[in-house]
Amino acid sequence: MPRIARVTAGGIVQHVLNRGNGRTKLFNKPADYAAFVDLLADALERVPGMRLTGFCLMPNHWHLVLWPREAGDLPEFMRWLSNTHARRFRSHSHSVGHGHVYQGRYKSFLVQNDAPYLTLLRFVEANPLRAKRVKKAEKWPWSSLATTRSPDGRPVVSDGPTPKPAGWKELVNQPTTKDQTQAIRTSIARGRPFGDPAWVTRTAAQRGLASTLRNRGRPPKVG
Repeated sequence: MPRIARVTAGGIVQHVLNRGNGRTKLFNKPADYAAFVDLLADALERVPGMRLTGFCLMPNHWHLVLWPREAGDLPEFMRWLSNTHARRFRSHSHSVGHGHVYQGRYKSFLVQNDAPYLTLLRFVEANPLRAKRVKKAEKWPWSSLATTRSPDGRPVVSDGPTPKPAGWKELVNQPTTKDQTQAIRTSIARGRPFGDPAWVTRTAAQRGLASTLRNRGRPPKVG
């Protein structure tokens, strides 16, 4: 498996994903999902430089769209969130000492503002629709399309760098193009920046991510 580059740039939106080890379910009941959203609210309070502009929790994985203000915000935020959730998962499932909860460190990639950001956000919020768990994406309660607050009422989702257009829910329920979906899955698999070709090339060069632009065969299907 290729090594995924870790990017910690501040001021640039990043898509972050992790999956249960061996595709183990991370969420088995509504209370599990709700507890994770509460943890998101806690993490945002602990790392005030972080903004969460979108998310989707699925049974065995999750997607976060994060917008850090400073370079150190992302690793600090993810370290606390992942470690705290893993400890609580093992405690509540009575499986302490049974190995890793997650398949490894989170995967992340940089996202260009404007249209690419909105395409990525649509991809994230439409996950339950692609998985055929709902007929309308907004019917899945554990995503930013359905809720912007934690179960106890704390704000979780912030505005992103690019305003959503009118009719956003209807847009999310329309499929992204095959090329857009493939490009996002490639970015997930390789840590490749997602955006217009010129922006991707420039950003990869500036951030030491040139290796993510080299093709290594078809990436696996993700979310």
